[in-house]
This record gives sequence, C-alpha cells and structure tokens, in this order.
Amino acid sequence: MNISAADVNKLRQMTGAGMMDCKKALSEAEGDFEKAVDILRKKGQKIAASRADRTSGEGAVFMKNNAQNTEATLIALNCETDFVAKNEDFVKMGNAILELAYTHKPANTDALLALKHEGRAISEHLTDMMGKIGEKIEVSAYETLQGEKVVSYLHGAKIGVLVALKNIGGDAETAGKDVAMQVAAMRPLALDKDGISKDLIDREIEIGKEQARAEGKPEAMLEKIAVGKLAKFYKDYTLLNQEFVKDNKLSIQQYLDSVNKGMTVSAFKRVGIGGA
Repeated sequence: MNISAADVNKLRQMTGAGMMDCKKALSEAEGDFEKAVDILRKKGQKIAASRADRTSGEGAVFMKNNAQNTEATLIALNCETDFVAKNEDFVKMGNAILELAYTHKPANTDALLALKHEGRAISEHLTDMMGKIGEKIEVSAYETLQGEKVVSYLHGAKIGVLVALKNIGGDAETAGKDVAMQVAAMRPLALDKDGISKDLIDREIEIGKEQARAEGKPEAMLEKIAVGKLAKFYKDYTLLNQEFVKDNKLSIQQYLDSVNKGMTVSAFKRVGIGGA
C-alpha cells in the first residue's frame, strides 16, 4: 500500500526509529500504527538478543542525593561506544531511570527494570533504544546509601562514589569529598579489615607464604611471615587504613580525626564503567 511521508514521519516521531525502518514497518502493518510500533519493538528485541554477548564497556553514572544529604541513589547505564554514551536520548534515559530509582527505591536491579516510565517498563524502553541505536544498553549497577551524611562524587561520567560519614563535625562536606576521591582513585576493597572475606585473607596468606619460601625463609617461619604481610595488604586495600592521597603521612581515619575527632566512614559504594 502507499505509505505517505507524513505517516512515516509520524511513526518516526513516536518511536525514534529510522525513516526506512518506519516505512518498512508501516508497509508490513498495512498502515496500522500500533502494529507498526510492535514490529519496530520486535526488531529491537531481536537486536537486543543478537547483541547479548557484546561488551557494553562505555556509558555513564547518574547520582542523586536527597535534600538533607542523608541518602543517595546511584545507577550506571552502559552501552558499547562513547559516542552513544554522550547521546542526548541516552543521557535522558539515564536520568529518567535515576529518578525512578530515587523515588521508588526498588529492592534490586530487576525490580528497577520493572518500574514504569511513561506507561511502560524501563526494560521495554531499553529494548526500544537498542533497536533504535543498534547497541547493547543495560543498567549495570544500582546502589543506594544512607547515613548521617552522604557525600556523592562523580569522576568524569564513568566513576561514581557514595560515602556515608558518621560522628560528623567540622567541614564534613570537604572531608567527605576527599574520601570519595580517595575511593575513586584507590579502589579499596572494604572499609576496614573486618570487611575482607576469609577466602581473600587465606589467599593472601598463601601468596605471602610462597613469597617467603621463594626468598629461602625456613618452613617453620612461613605462616608467621605471611600473617605479618597482611598488615600491608590492609593498608593498601581497606579504606580507613589507606594512606590519604593528599597527605601520605596520614591514614584516611587519621585524616577524618583531624577534621573532627571520632568522625569516620560508615559505608561506601564505588561504581565504575568499563573497568574504570
């Protein structure tokens, strides 16, 4: 049947799909707009399925604090190329997902994807976007954090950090930003040694024993030497024990004490895009 340019443009405005895709969909649907939309969505679903094994190593992190700075929400929306990550529609979708996450506080990512935006589930919108853009797009992270004071920090668009402080005083805002920057740069594994899993500790002890053995240390001393090496591991990989990047004479905990005695970090979250 004859499909007018006006109809093609109308479907394009409705869906954001390409002109030729809209024309083909309208022809296949014999001019029925609802059927044409379904055809385009099905095309998007096929693209999504065919790209399921692709690496979505680009994207952006979106964050929002409440007015009291006692709670924050973070989501990461991934795609395949930096060009798409800067696309206006991609950024708009990221902000829409963030607002829904912030407002509804779903239990997990699956629950977040089921939330409705403009009458349809987020997952459906992402499928449509994949059909339109031709890249794998997914929500790779969703985090919330509560505390006496929660500070958020965005490094570029690809690293997002949330830090919760307690026993706050002095310039807690600046201190929180400093700690968040530390988390972004130094990638701590846990808050302190209590947050390190037994499996990881056992692995570090075995590595330490092998290193000591290679250095020719007596077998009877290997365990003690390896346990001693854990102190350096904690210093390198637990936030409160790390050297403060702005003043390596202080640990992070010592720095926080210098701002307000007893102030510390109760929790933190770090999300990076594509290994960032």
